[in-house]
Amino acid sequence: MSSSIALIAIALGQFLQIYSVLLIVRILLSWFPNIDLYNPPLSFLSQITDPYLNLFRSIIPPLGGIDFSPILAIFVLNIASRLFVTAAAQAAAYLY
Repeated sequence: MSSSIALIAIALGQFLQIYSVLLIVRILLSWFPNIDLYNPPLSFLSQITDPYLNLFRSIIPPLGGIDFSPILAIFVLNIASRLFVTAAAQAAAYLY
């Protein structure tokens, strides 16, 4: 039972790390006005990152045309990823 919990925690931690990279790519691409993020193949990136970013955009509105919400979004994702990795490490230590 504990090994399956550790495996799930590791998988979720890895997923969140990959998602963090996708968020960073999405944010960096938004700095280039000539790149249309809503045309294929970049539309996939927008479709999977925009719902998460929109949660934080409703909390922190843009200030002077600059969107600071991705900073909070990445911070929260980083904390969640670390929690899953820590939980996996503790579950693995408990097994042995």
